Amino acid sequence: MLTTIIVICVVSFALIAGALWGVYGNLSNKTEGFLVALAGGALMVSAVLELIQPALEKEPIITPLIAVFAGAIVFTILDFYVKEKWSTSSGGSGLLAAITLDGLPENLALGVALISADPLTVAALSGSIVLSNLPEAAGGAKEMKADGRSSKSIIWLWTATAIVLSIAALVGYFFFDKVSNDTLDLIRCFAGGAVVASLAIEVFPKAFKEDKYWTGLATAIGLVLAFYLNTLGG
Repeated sequence: MLTTIIVICVVSFALIAGALWGVYGNLSNKTEGFLVALAGGALMVSAVLELIQPALEKEPIITPLIAVFAGAIVFTILDFYVKEKWSTSSGGSGLLAAITLDGLPENLALGVALISADPLTVAALSGSIVLSNLPEAAGGAKEMKADGRSSKSIIWLWTATAIVLSIAALVGYFFFDKVSNDTLDLIRCFAGGAVVASLAIEVFPKAFKEDKYWTGLATAIGLVLAFYLNTLGG
């Protein structure tokens, strides 16, 4: 139980630490772009290997792919309304939506993994989440500050997101151990679709805008790091 609480706190605190960095730290545009691209590379691996591929190995292919497409549709609609209807500019809200949509099922899966997984598997999954959350939160918080939000409101918003995702992990740990693997696989596929959409709409365009052609190298670094973490849990 103590290990579970520690892992959940570390993963969730990455959002708060990233937000503090983005609001109060010296985060240049180029560094922000590099880190966001690095997170994107990690998310590519997470989407395919941890979220989508397990379902494709067990389910008829059409069902997981429909869940992936549904996740992409929901994220795209939510991102559109956040940026075009609910605010005059994105102000980091798109990245916040990406983290939340991906994070809810991802943290549910983390909570389930903590029930019986070996330490290396838990380290691989939680490490991938931290690797993506930290720079994305930093970039999103910085954009929100540039958009005119107060530092206090930004920190509270990201803290609330971290709390919500922590609750999701605890729900997975305490209540989802009896849920069928098929249902969990579809939840993960939905998250994978949201990740794919967020990479195309939010992550890589933003990274290239800030860091230009270093984006490709940063993406590869994030991908390699996430692959390495994945092998630890293999």
